[in-house]
Amino acid sequence: MEQLIQQLREWRYSWIQGWRTFESRLPPWWTRALAGALIAFGILFPFLFSQGSGFLNATITALAYSVMALGLNVVVGFAGLLDLGYVAFYAIGAYCAGWFGSEFFFNRHIHILSSPVAGKLIGIHLNFVFILVIAVILTAFFGAIIGLPTLRLRGDYIAIVTLAFGEIIDRIAINGQSIHLGGGTTLTGGSIGISALDPIYIPGIGTFDQLHLRPWYWVIFAILMLVLFVNVRMRDSRLGRAWVALREDEVAAVSMGIPLVKTKLMAYAIGAAFGGMSGVFLATFQTVVSSDRFNFSFSIFILSMVIVGGLGSVWGVLLGALLLSYINQYLIPDVLNSIPSSLGLSFSLTDIGLGIYGFLLVLVMVLRPQGLIPERRRKLELAKGIGVGETELGMAAGEGTEA
Repeated sequence: MEQLIQQLREWRYSWIQGWRTFESRLPPWWTRALAGALIAFGILFPFLFSQGSGFLNATITALAYSVMALGLNVVVGFAGLLDLGYVAFYAIGAYCAGWFGSEFFFNRHIHILSSPVAGKLIGIHLNFVFILVIAVILTAFFGAIIGLPTLRLRGDYIAIVTLAFGEIIDRIAINGQSIHLGGGTTLTGGSIGISALDPIYIPGIGTFDQLHLRPWYWVIFAILMLVLFVNVRMRDSRLGRAWVALREDEVAAVSMGIPLVKTKLMAYAIGAAFGGMSGVFLATFQTVVSSDRFNFSFSIFILSMVIVGGLGSVWGVLLGALLLSYINQYLIPDVLNSIPSSLGLSFSLTDIGLGIYGFLLVLVMVLRPQGLIPERRRKLELAKGIGVGETELGMAAGEGTEA
């Protein structure tokens, strides 16, 4: 076994050295060329499938989940603030789509750049872009609100506060049908939900529909590209470095002049805004806002994407989000779901979906605790001294015996 481990280490070392040698021969602009090629592939990706492809539908949902994961990574990965109530911002964004893009407020008649069909209906019907902006402002505000009680807290106590906030929003979503706003309208649709949301309408292009998925894909792809750009820019900015400093040692960071209140609240607000954007899109794409989607398990699902990909790693989180989303949205229900029944077992894989995620998390934590594509600092923290301590201890013991 020791020889096998040693051979694996030598193979890994030789692979890394070979990659570094290959990378040194590449021109300095190769990373930009690769990024441009990936973006071009992403734009052309829908043409590989039919308009109603199930895989394309799963991809749209996976990209929306990726936006959420990147938002949570700002809070958990960059700033080191454990957030167990991130589903609240998804819920707020989704309800923004329900409030301002449906007939829910039937005693109002407000239309701003809505589709010709929606323009004839009762209720509030705003253009998708306006709803997106409203959701960003509202979720950023609530993100700052949730950040205020955590300013003097650390570690597990932050997790408890954020968990409580998520549960509060979940209870409001379920019981909001009892909160009357006047004129016969309520705050939420409760367990019934808000249905028949307006699809995306772009003047000059037309109204989206569920039979043609390519326009939906391009919209969420554009949102993802915007979120990726903001993530990378923030990571390398002064604010990003302040987040990392607070994550590593809050006392030292504050003593060096980093504003604690402003820095933490910015992390919560920005991360929440990304979750709200994804919530608006998902609600519009699914044409319904249902309170049963905003439970605690969804926060854990998004947090799992961040952990599997690599805390603080933009590209790792993106990979982890796509991987878990495809497993949840396509692989388990559409590809592997019938395997147990074919073996004579009386259950389907969807019945043990949470168990599969638990197994994947354990597997990643054992084999690659730093994540699939780890951040450089975290990789050094987790890899430093591995496989060396026992050898040095044995050598020291041997020297002591000889002495």
